[in-house]
Amino acid sequence: MKAIILAAGVGQRLGKDGQIQPKCLLKFNGKSLLERHLIYLRHYQIDEVVIAVGYQAEKIQDEIKALGAENWVTTVYNPDYTKGSVISLWALRQDVAAADDLLLMDADVLCDRYIIERLVKTNIANCFLLDRDFEVGDEPVKLCVKDGYLVEFRKQVALTLYDFAGESVGFFRFENAIARQLASRTEQYINNGLHHQPYEEVIRDLLLETPEIFGYEDITGLPWIEIDFPEDIQRAQNEILPQIEMT
Repeated sequence: MKAIILAAGVGQRLGKDGQIQPKCLLKFNGKSLLERHLIYLRHYQIDEVVIAVGYQAEKIQDEIKALGAENWVTTVYNPDYTKGSVISLWALRQDVAAADDLLLMDADVLCDRYIIERLVKTNIANCFLLDRDFEVGDEPVKLCVKDGYLVEFRKQVALTLYDFAGESVGFFRFENAIARQLASRTEQYINNGLHHQPYEEVIRDLLLETPEIFGYEDITGLPWIEIDFPEDIQRAQNEILPQIEMT
């Protein structure tokens, strides 16, 4: 199993370009988000990690070196990191397509290790993570379920489409056949000038085409937060971290 981590973005909503470090290097209780991801992945015997980097890539490379992870963690540089996450996914297309089983992860998430465990140990070959406890609004990427199937995956959804919804954690697991389709569809996005779209749209396309081969693990109750805004850092520090440290 291979893990792919998307960590190329600027994180403009946390501050102006040049004034902040990559979000994956934000530290909580002395450990960066990246260090926490790598500790968890190593714990669950994931021994190959590829990270898409762009903004201040050298700092991420320095962190990998400081952690002594250079022998199992590599980076792929996306020079167009300001133009959208689809391009980062496309930059990793060879690694995505080559994995027998693939974990795809956003780098800017502080989470409990048992969330990673759900993906590693699940029997669902193509798996999303769904949290029912979320604040309804425009920001969360929503997963919608109807009659037991995932039927939508997007920030903006129609209320009549589903029985219930949850927030996507931003971590996914795909078998090789779907990973290869993901790489191919990402290339189509690039060729069609859709590089500005969030990478989730590519996954959404595959989900809507064959919903029966996808499933989800309900991780409601496990602590996690995506770091997008300054207030997320405070909530991560004050609310999420204490829950994680107790596990």
